[in-house]
Amino acid sequence: MLVSRCLNFIRRASTMPLQRSVAPILCVQPSRALVDEKFTVLVKNLPPGGPFTVRSLHLSEDNDYWEAYGHYVSNHQGELSVWDDLSFGGTYTGREPMGLLSSMRPIPGSRPGLRLRKKDVTTPMLVTISVYCGHEDYRDQTPLASVLTERWHMAPGVQRFPLQENTVRGTLFIPPGPGPFPGILDMWGGGGGLLEYRAALLASHGYVCLALEYFKPGEMTSANQEFSYFETAFNVIKDHPQVKTDRVGILGLSLGSAVTLNLATESSVVEPRCIVCVSPNNVFSQQTSIVGAFGDIFRFPVKHDENNCEIWREMILPLLKDSSRKVKVEKLRCPMLCISGCDDQNWPAVESVDDVMETLRAVGKDHLLTRADYPDAGHLIEPPFTPHFRATNFIRGSTMEKVVMLWGGQTKPHSEAQEDSWRKILSFLQHNLYGNDHARSRL
Repeated sequence: MLVSRCLNFIRRASTMPLQRSVAPILCVQPSRALVDEKFTVLVKNLPPGGPFTVRSLHLSEDNDYWEAYGHYVSNHQGELSVWDDLSFGGTYTGREPMGLLSSMRPIPGSRPGLRLRKKDVTTPMLVTISVYCGHEDYRDQTPLASVLTERWHMAPGVQRFPLQENTVRGTLFIPPGPGPFPGILDMWGGGGGLLEYRAALLASHGYVCLALEYFKPGEMTSANQEFSYFETAFNVIKDHPQVKTDRVGILGLSLGSAVTLNLATESSVVEPRCIVCVSPNNVFSQQTSIVGAFGDIFRFPVKHDENNCEIWREMILPLLKDSSRKVKVEKLRCPMLCISGCDDQNWPAVESVDDVMETLRAVGKDHLLTRADYPDAGHLIEPPFTPHFRATNFIRGSTMEKVVMLWGGQTKPHSEAQEDSWRKILSFLQHNLYGNDHARSRL
């Protein structure tokens, strides 16, 4: 009945004189923004009390379609606001202002195990926001209105420089302006490859940032696993003329957090101002070869869930009892922020931070550690509004075998964790790398 009312209303609107048209109006503000910025979605000129679906659609660089949608009811004024109103169904429910991005998933019939990651950060992520009549079969309809939005990782003026200096593989991002700026070494985890999108976003917040590649997917025997390689990468940033030499930090996720911890505790040439470890672990030390020890976990049986997804946390937990494997965090000399998901099924991240805290407390250095643990968040804690991936395809570096990895987390709390942790990361970096500096850390 309500759907019929909506369709009749739209048909009548289409036959009215142009000057009296009451066709629906869809407004997205801002329509062009950084990926960590929020937007508002407002629809006007709808039948009051009618059911409508608001949908986002994105074609990835791998040619897979991703979508999110919420079911709404227009108010007595014929308006609906994704920012203020409740979604009664879809890929998200309740009041979720950014649910059209954070709950994105592959459309039905897509390839399994997909993960959405931006490859070319010099181009925007294009997302079409549309409104449809009704709560069912909306994919078969022509939308009432649509708006194309741009989500950017690089702010205007940020410069990108592919790097082949002193055998370091990576990409350097430099903010606009005269500088010099604080610097950050940015490292991802065991999936390998060169990932630039977080580094580009950090540069958009006022940091010279090096996205470092230390092995390609499946290349666990890469020569770029030597400890000196990471020291060289750090010094590439520190010695850059646009960087303040005494204000360089390190950010690592997953396996990258193990590298980060080792650099901050074992290196005689690297002196980071601060470090950030996302989904951290402290069981791959320099003495056991940071990346090489990664393959040792497979001497323990691999657990699988009911969908045959691999669960690694149970393999790594026993290593926390082996002191010879653990990073000597008692040598830590700088502030550290640890971000952990309590439903991380890949690493025992929370247990690792517990162990780090206990060690630091024993030597009177627990004041150096700031931690944030998020209930029902998983392993892949990324910048805000990135879709949640509970399980995705993964290539084991030691065997080149393609498996499905269980990362953990539930969509709503994981999305909230990404938003909150990003604020904490930016605040931590601002405090430790800019400090009393009056230069802007936000472009």
